[in-house]
Amino acid sequence: MLVFNRMEPLVKRNFWINLIEKSWEHRSITWLSGVRRSGKTSLTQTLDQIEYFDCELPRTRQMMAEPEGFLTSLDGHRIILDEIHRLRAPAELLKIAADHFPKIKVLATGSSTLGASRKFRDTLTGRKTNLWLTPMIQEDLAHFPQSDLTHRLRFGGLPPFFLNTKIPEKDFQEWLDDYWAKDIQDLFRLNRRDSFQRFAELVMARSGGIFEATRFTAECEVSRVTIRNYLRVLEETLIAHVIRPFNSHKSNEIIAAPKVYAFDTGFVSYHKGWNDLRNEDLGLLWEHYVLNELQAHLQTRDIRYWRDKQGHEIDFILASRHQPPTVIECKWNSNGLDPKNILIFRRQYPHGKNFVVCSNIDRSYIQKHGVMSIHLLSLKDLIKNFVSS
Repeated sequence: MLVFNRMEPLVKRNFWINLIEKSWEHRSITWLSGVRRSGKTSLTQTLDQIEYFDCELPRTRQMMAEPEGFLTSLDGHRIILDEIHRLRAPAELLKIAADHFPKIKVLATGSSTLGASRKFRDTLTGRKTNLWLTPMIQEDLAHFPQSDLTHRLRFGGLPPFFLNTKIPEKDFQEWLDDYWAKDIQDLFRLNRRDSFQRFAELVMARSGGIFEATRFTAECEVSRVTIRNYLRVLEETLIAHVIRPFNSHKSNEIIAAPKVYAFDTGFVSYHKGWNDLRNEDLGLLWEHYVLNELQAHLQTRDIRYWRDKQGHEIDFILASRHQPPTVIECKWNSNGLDPKNILIFRRQYPHGKNFVVCSNIDRSYIQKHGVMSIHLLSLKDLIKNFVSS
């Protein structure tokens, strides 16, 4: 197994290791996605009994030029194919592995643009399990030298950024430059780097707000159609999360305008120009952190918000066809909770659970408002309501 020289320690992130092991029980191929520098390579090297192949290396690519011969020598093994997008035909190799070498357990990582490509998705439909490595979650903090939540919110959840003791301002810009050069140009064929990067920076600076394409056209000097295309690119590459409104087409509901969240609290803080975080800043970042936790544990982006035309809003709604909508409100501090928005929502949708997740709560408790109950709880306890132990 290759071992790299790295500034950050090689940390066993048990939550993610367990997800990978469970995914291999379901299918022999696991596709591990995640933004640049989220820790995919480091994570793969902490798995037990694996053989690691770095597809960045020419000799490794040469070894895989004839997929069947390469896989024959590994039958029954657990292998990592890191940076698989560097291969000539990565989807073909994984398809052969799935169809003809099912005893080989494969964990593949690569550019987010490869995972977003239609050809890659179509070729491997029904053959792979998708696993999304989000920025660091609660369980991760316990394994790193630094475990302070406020530090996590300010520096973000990409391990190299999180492990800094001073805000790595140059690294934020270098990350965006690499994202453009290595993730965007090859697949999406965008030809206005300055406009696209300006849009990405504005999305991070305005993260958590309702998205209106026309607000970006003048500053980015492109059309409304181009802005929508830029947003699609950010969404497909996991840089932005488009949270669409929950509704039943009632006359007073917002039914189309999405909210857009940037992928990481550190990038939000940096692009907002925040140094010392105020309570209102922590409240917004906490909202991002809760969203990240839900996405990691549920492995889904199908999370909604609710808003009416009078401005009453619910942070997040979890809903399915067979279950009533679950309300999730995010509060940095539980003191002085105003249940008004939840009460208004429940007049229209009377059934379902109501959660208010707060950073300063250790023991859960319930507030009664007439016949309605609101559960105030920690983020850890919130997740327990959705994920079986």
